[in-house]
Amino acid sequence: MGGEPKQLLAYKGQSLMRRVTETALALQRGPVVVVLGANRERIVPELAGLPVTLVDNSSWPTGQASSLKTGLAALYLTNKDIDAVLVLHTDQPMVSVGLLTHMLDVRNEEGKGIVACRYDTQLSVPALFSRDYITQLLQLEGDKGVKWVIVKHRDDCVEVPFEAGAIDLDSKRDVVLFEQAQEAI
Repeated sequence: MGGEPKQLLAYKGQSLMRRVTETALALQRGPVVVVLGANRERIVPELAGLPVTLVDNSSWPTGQASSLKTGLAALYLTNKDIDAVLVLHTDQPMVSVGLLTHMLDVRNEEGKGIVACRYDTQLSVPALFSRDYITQLLQLEGDKGVKWVIVKHRDDCVEVPFEAGAIDLDSKRDVVLFEQAQEAI
């Protein structure tokens, strides 16, 4: 990313970090935990004034599983009675309150333990997991993310179409293409 943390990339006048955090808070469904790794000192000011729990993941270089585990541990420490967890990534700028609310509604209507978003050919984040899956999420290692649990329990998963989820800003090229698409609108 040319030295710039992707969490600080701007979309519609906000950093991606601030945007996804405010989106999660807008649900008003429980505590919001933000896991920080590299560039913590640059990212924390983006969250100033927001009622969130910030946790440091010193193991971030080992892969995304360590961030998930750190967030789940912090969530459990702040709220032992959680009945579900919603996992979001910062680099999906098109996630909205409407999408997340729809996912919660689908969970209530379908009664499945997992609600995952479908885009391209995958089921992934944003994803909602009932409490029953927390232990399995905590067992992930290295770069294994929530997709592993989703695939393993496909029979207990309902999917929500979210084609805009394919917009995932992982490289400088992704950012350039995304910015060009926004200018064309």
